[in-house]
Amino acid sequence: MNKLSVHPLTGSCGAEISGLDLANVSDAEFGIVHAALLDHGVIFIRDQDITLDQQVAFARRFGELEVHPIVDGMENAPEITKVWKPKGQSASFGTGWHSDNTFQEHPSMGSMLYGKTIPPFGGDTVFANQQVAYERLPDAMKEKLDGLFAIHSASEAYTVEGTKEKFDKKTAITYTWDESIMNEVRHPIVRTHPENGKKALFVNDMFTLRVDEMEPTESHELLQTLYQHCTKPEFCCRFRWTENAVALWDNRLVQHYAVDDYQDYERLMYRVTIEGDRPN
Repeated sequence: MNKLSVHPLTGSCGAEISGLDLANVSDAEFGIVHAALLDHGVIFIRDQDITLDQQVAFARRFGELEVHPIVDGMENAPEITKVWKPKGQSASFGTGWHSDNTFQEHPSMGSMLYGKTIPPFGGDTVFANQQVAYERLPDAMKEKLDGLFAIHSASEAYTVEGTKEKFDKKTAITYTWDESIMNEVRHPIVRTHPENGKKALFVNDMFTLRVDEMEPTESHELLQTLYQHCTKPEFCCRFRWTENAVALWDNRLVQHYAVDDYQDYERLMYRVTIEGDRPN
């Protein structure tokens, strides 16, 4: 095994780590991985021949794992989501800008995705650094956002056209109805990362419904402005998947978007998600 090294992908986010075997990570190596995650928001490790139990064990070093309240996990391992898109179908999971599960009181800290069956082209995942996005805001906008909160919910994301078949268990990825879908939670529009202390935008087009205590038109205009700003190309990196590659991202720092451009091909991945805390 070569010496562990970290290779930044862009000036804003993303890094590939080489010389690492996720089945056997020492405490010193984990410290480097953890630091890279905080520095770059999302890290990628290719050529990992690991079992699902080993994926779960590595993710647990960051914290307790979630069982998704809506998306069905695997029968014998509910903390693992089988992210399968059959050949000839469009992707329908994560195909919009979001941070995972911000509709929860305690949104996910991070997610780990392990790619097994990869199309010959397409199916990339794009990430956007929300700390850099906040830093690049004009001072006047930062002042406007100070102290503002937004309402997040799964009520629109999981009730749109096309989700009925998922609840009816007729699709590759299935859902189970839970009343929490209709809940609304309140999070700051700008959150402070509990580990690196930096501020980041914390709204997303998938789960953010409105700015709390703001007139609807003004709320809509403000959120649309933030959505357009926070996913600018200069804040992003785009990851080209290969077989047995792993991506691990910090939902407190980045948003992500699954690109649906590989309809003619199958893709199979496995995802685990790490519990987070209440945004501050």
